[in-house]
Amino acid sequence: MNPTTRRQMFERLQALTPEPTTELDYGTPFELLVAVILSAQATDKGVNKATAKLFPQANTPQAILDLGLDGLKQAIRTIGLYNAKAENIIKTCRILVERHAGEVPRERAALEALPGVGRKTANVVLNTAFGEPTIAVDTHIFRVSNRTGLAPGKNVNEVEQRLLKVVPREFRRDAHHWLILHGRYVCTARAPKCPDCAINDLCDTYRRASPHRARRAGSTV
Repeated sequence: MNPTTRRQMFERLQALTPEPTTELDYGTPFELLVAVILSAQATDKGVNKATAKLFPQANTPQAILDLGLDGLKQAIRTIGLYNAKAENIIKTCRILVERHAGEVPRERAALEALPGVGRKTANVVLNTAFGEPTIAVDTHIFRVSNRTGLAPGKNVNEVEQRLLKVVPREFRRDAHHWLILHGRYVCTARAPKCPDCAINDLCDTYRRASPHRARRAGSTV
């Protein structure tokens, strides 16, 4: 995909969703951090259901420490892997209280040092809570980047580095959300909605095949 095509792609995605944001419910950087930790191998809908129960009880690091591990587990038990996630959240809250005055740090290294926080989670927090032009590559973004030819790569780190190089600067802050939404609702893992896609004429996979063949080829990515 050449630079002109990439720009056209993001111009169209921007026109569809001028102000994209996460579908996780949150009100503060800390709430977002907790929600993203919980979102691993879970749906945003499921996370929102759990945090709707948790945050009215405790939505600061100290409040969650006061709630305790058992209380936290009870609040998030509808989430997959909730035992391990609860332990990580408790450890993270303790570090935030002891080392960061109860605030979520804005530095990548400090974020990635928190239990349960990897590069993808740090990127989401930096981008969504603090407005940094980071791009967190999940399965949706990995799929869209490879299918369309936007930023093909063999793993998420490779795709992330390519996206940071090829996405026009003015679109970089919101690129994460546009690509996730596109992968979640249009360029789905199975039976992608290629004929109705706003960028199908820019997509490498669609242009190489008929709509029917594009669906079959796309389902393997």
